Amino acid sequence: MNLSHAIAARTNDAPNDAEALQRGFATGAPIRAANVRSITSEQLFAEFPEVQIAHGDAVYRLRQTSLGKLILTK
Repeated sequence: MNLSHAIAARTNDAPNDAEALQRGFATGAPIRAANVRSITSEQLFAEFPEVQIAHGDAVYRLRQTSLGKLILTK
């Protein structure tokens, strides 16, 4: 999605949230640049309660709490 589509999705003429999510645009996410990847937590976690992220020499754990909060630990 390019920046103009992202901006259009944030205006009053925007489609409903389900349509926006199907296009890969997570509503409510800040628009910083045209080359920002936006995904939902449902897409990220799928059926898993935790995601491991390799960053440089470190591995981070991203998990969901029972209250729906996200926790990132090294």
